[in-house]
Amino acid sequence: QVQLVESGGGLVQPGGSLRLSCAVSGSMFSFNAMGWYRQAPGKERELVADITGRGTTNYADSVKGRFTISRGNAKNPVYLQMNSLKPEDTAVYYCNVAGARTPWGIGDYWGQGTQVTVSS
Repeated sequence: QVQLVESGGGLVQPGGSLRLSCAVSGSMFSFNAMGWYRQAPGKERELVADITGRGTTNYADSVKGRFTISRGNAKNPVYLQMNSLKPEDTAVYYCNVAGARTPWGIGDYWGQGTQVTVSS
């Protein structure tokens, strides 16, 4: 099994910054992409940003220029730096790995989420 645990969320004022981390446990040899999704109350879960195993990044239009996704090490393979935060960024943020190759096969995995609240 692969488990993902997000951290770094919290309460921040508009214009502030947060950095989200995603810790991975279990055996994962490689993956197609890792990404961050978010879900605000009453809304569907949406992609914020993702990065492929080769380093290609993709961002939602609403966060371009403010958020940066980056690769880390094997235990913390992906980060999300969020700058110039806005109240509309308030949501639960989820870490996802797509096409994870493990001893048990290939699959997609999700973390439990971390709350990000942007408010004055």
